[in-house]
Amino acid sequence: MNKTPSSASDALKLALENGEITLKGQFLLGSNYTFLVNIKYEGLEIPAVYKPQRGEQSLWDFPDASLAGREVAAYLVSEALGFGFVPLTLLRSGPFGPGSLQQYIEHNPNLHYFTFKPADRLRLRPVALFDLLVNNADRKGGHLLLQKRTRRLYLIDHGLCFHAEDKLRTVIWDFAGEAIPPELISALETFRSLLKPRLSAALEQVLCQEEIAALEARLQALLAKPVFPFPPEDRRAFPYPPL
Repeated sequence: MNKTPSSASDALKLALENGEITLKGQFLLGSNYTFLVNIKYEGLEIPAVYKPQRGEQSLWDFPDASLAGREVAAYLVSEALGFGFVPLTLLRSGPFGPGSLQQYIEHNPNLHYFTFKPADRLRLRPVALFDLLVNNADRKGGHLLLQKRTRRLYLIDHGLCFHAEDKLRTVIWDFAGEAIPPELISALETFRSLLKPRLSAALEQVLCQEEIAALEARLQALLAKPVFPFPPEDRRAFPYPPL
């Protein structure tokens, strides 16, 4: 699991909340508009990823202009679990209006789920659990990053999470049928203790009540039956494209 020193995290949060945003380029892969930006704040210069709500493509099953908020919700849940997988993410206005702003992670794009070594694959049990909890409908192999130098594991692209209906689609079915390890059960129990009222109040800013209730129901189901599930046979269980 990942941990970030609080002083560095606080400085990063202040910069993302208050810094001057300058567009640097556009990521061309993906269906939604996504931009690389530079953040300047009190002598700091930080790269970040900006996803404006105006650039979100309409989907039949997710409300319009809701994906940026889901990115923030994924960060909040990751932090509450103690995983630290999702880079710091918040909502703020940018050059194209309100959207999500996320710390950019320097990584090798050729290193991802499909090229991970066996030792890196073994690190993914918490990721599989996280995706179950947030109901990730789009866990592609390229959404798992290993930070350069540290090889710290990060997860990105959580706009299609937290639907009230079961929509889990992921490439990570490696642990199907296995019991969820005790340390991950402990993380779920800690999350349950934080969910109400503090975390729920924060999630209410970006998710609807039905989605928060579904999150709580998934949590209770995982604690009642702590086993990694098999892929469902009555619907599509893998994202497309897988990378």
